[in-house]
Amino acid sequence: MPTKLVILDRDGVINFDSAQFIKSPAEWKPIPGSLEAIARLNQNGYKVVVATNQSGVGRGLFDMETLNSIHTKMHKALFTVGGRVDAIFYCPHAADSACDCRKPKPGMFKRIAETLNADLKGVPAIGDSLRDLHSAVAAGCKPILVHTGKGEKTKAEGNLPEGTQEYGDLAAAVTALLGKAK
Repeated sequence: MPTKLVILDRDGVINFDSAQFIKSPAEWKPIPGSLEAIARLNQNGYKVVVATNQSGVGRGLFDMETLNSIHTKMHKALFTVGGRVDAIFYCPHAADSACDCRKPKPGMFKRIAETLNADLKGVPAIGDSLRDLHSAVAAGCKPILVHTGKGEKTKAEGNLPEGTQEYGDLAAAVTALLGKAK
């Protein structure tokens, strides 16, 4: 039986995104319904993992301590609604870096599979950008586009990977996922 796992992008899926990056805990604001959606996944036996590019670290816009503070705020906000994220994987490298972990490359997903000892084939991976979807497909995950964050722009640009499912937001994606899981 496949692992009950869902992989989420952070900015634009769980919280509002910003063209200037989310550089402080004060700038991290959850999208309405996203935290409750994660809690519903948890209550239905799913592990929830975040896979996020955080090039602001590599660009010097914020440091690791700040990134950890942002994630602490997310964990505390989830806790208040009975939810949790089981792990956060991130790429701190700038966009011009030759790393293998920056989405759309699949390195972060490979690390998730190794760390959790999980087969990612068919695992839902929810994002708002083409690079989220491409890294998901490269890792064998099921690509899901949400229209929050950059999602509307991503949809308008087209060229979505074959089989990409689309939902208005994380809450709608989770409702559909849990409906199919029964």
